[in-house]
Amino acid sequence: MTKPSSDRESAGGKVVLLLLGGLLVLVAGAYVAAYVAAGDKLPRGTSVAGVEIGGKTPAQAEAALTDGLADRVDRPIPVSIDGSSATVDPADAGFAVDVEATVEQAGGGKSWAPGHLWDYWTGGDDQDPVVTVDEKAFDGALDALADEVGTAATDGGVAFKRGRIVTTDPAPGQGFDPETTRTALLGSYLSEDDDVAELETAVVQPDIDDADVQKALDTFANPAMSGPVTLVFGDSPVELQPSQFSAALAMKAEDGQLVPDLDTTKLTSLVESGVSEDDKPVDATVALVDGKPKVVPAKPGVTFDPDDVSKAFLQLVTSKGDDRSMKVKATVAEPDFTTADAQALKIDERVSTFTTYYPYAEYRNVNIGRAAELIDGTVLKPGDTFSLNDIVGERTRENGFTTGFIISNGLFKEDLGGGVSQMATTTFNAMYFAGLKDIEHKPHSVYIDRYPEGREATVAWGSVDLRFQNDTDYGVLVHATVQPGSSSSQGVVTVSMYSTKTWDITSKTGARYNYRSPKTQTQNTADCVPNTGYDGFDVDVTRYFHKPGSDAVEKSERFHTSYIASDTVICKPPKADD
Repeated sequence: MTKPSSDRESAGGKVVLLLLGGLLVLVAGAYVAAYVAAGDKLPRGTSVAGVEIGGKTPAQAEAALTDGLADRVDRPIPVSIDGSSATVDPADAGFAVDVEATVEQAGGGKSWAPGHLWDYWTGGDDQDPVVTVDEKAFDGALDALADEVGTAATDGGVAFKRGRIVTTDPAPGQGFDPETTRTALLGSYLSEDDDVAELETAVVQPDIDDADVQKALDTFANPAMSGPVTLVFGDSPVELQPSQFSAALAMKAEDGQLVPDLDTTKLTSLVESGVSEDDKPVDATVALVDGKPKVVPAKPGVTFDPDDVSKAFLQLVTSKGDDRSMKVKATVAEPDFTTADAQALKIDERVSTFTTYYPYAEYRNVNIGRAAELIDGTVLKPGDTFSLNDIVGERTRENGFTTGFIISNGLFKEDLGGGVSQMATTTFNAMYFAGLKDIEHKPHSVYIDRYPEGREATVAWGSVDLRFQNDTDYGVLVHATVQPGSSSSQGVVTVSMYSTKTWDITSKTGARYNYRSPKTQTQNTADCVPNTGYDGFDVDVTRYFHKPGSDAVEKSERFHTSYIASDTVICKPPKADD
């Protein structure tokens, strides 16, 4: 029995569908196979700047590219400039190869996109690497190249000097156009054949031209130098003249124009120096009043915010007439060392005093008197170290000293500051009997009989110092006085220490020993000083510490001193020149 036509058509359709389905399966399988075979590899035949990376995974391609370009990435780029040859260092120009971005651009990575699979199987081509450029470095290299083969443009400028305005005229230069130069250099960078980049110089105009300079003069420089400005802190005005504040002013190039540039540190220092002494904070201290230590109270002063001053100043210098004066917010400036701090020092009584005498010599009156003037009133807080050299300073004429005799290598000679060791010895003994801590002292090389043996000190600027520490719980006030000598009387030096007594001090000086006899020297130099020699010797001195009012010894300290002999010196007339 024959099947109806509809049944035959239905069966045929099923066959077609089956055939189509099978075909799709085959195609899909082939597509999947193509995808699997391609993986994340780059298109076959792909190269970058001549380096073959086709058919490699991204990691393999990056390694191959890094290795293949290794001898080119840092190779100087040869350039020809108006017929002259030069080179540009790619690192100096800020050039670098982004290997990862280059591989990604070349088609690295997995993808189901038909185009990606087509590129992989049909093959890639030679591509340019991805090169990054550090703009700041590139501009610097361009400037360096212009300096080498061209002429840099000169920006116009405005400066201030001792209240005057100084201008710099702008001038064009010979340089390079950044964009065309960049294109030329990148075209030769990494080339396989050392391609030469053809560069041409061009006229380069300055960033700051005549119009910019004139604008700066009209809007800022001329008004600024037109007269003084006044800053008022409370009731304290500070007037600044152009000759003063010009050192804090400048104009700098910014975005193609000149703008004010203020040195806040210099301006602040200038304003601080102009504030009245009566308006500055004063630390508390301790001083002798009618022979007794008294606390001198602290005094608050006036301070200001440097930013407030800078803002006010920049507004004032471009104003006219009465508008060049302005009130500036002022705040109370507390002293660093308060009245309560000074009271806590408990400087209540004299804890030691010592006096030495010297034979009259006018240089001694001057030098010892000046040293006493500088030392007198020194306050040592607990833990502070006294340094005679730091306090007295270098012995110069400008510092109030004159020429006198000193001892050098056992012999007398003239030098500035002779006699200051008298003050060192007197101060050392006042420290000794106050029970303070000896840090540094050096006895004279020979014994001087007006000083206590083994308990004296010499000083020399820059080499020998007298230093001791206030190692007590209380403050110490040092009081030094000099009664000048005269032709009929000795000079008198007294140093006293005021504090709260921590120790009673007793002292014992041992017998001299290990004597050394002097020699005789005959000199015929112009600076010869005659001397009658005497023996040198060793001596030991012991300092005993007792609690106030007690005879018991809490601790002791031994000082050993070794004096050389003082040679006899016979002076003869200098030899006449041949």
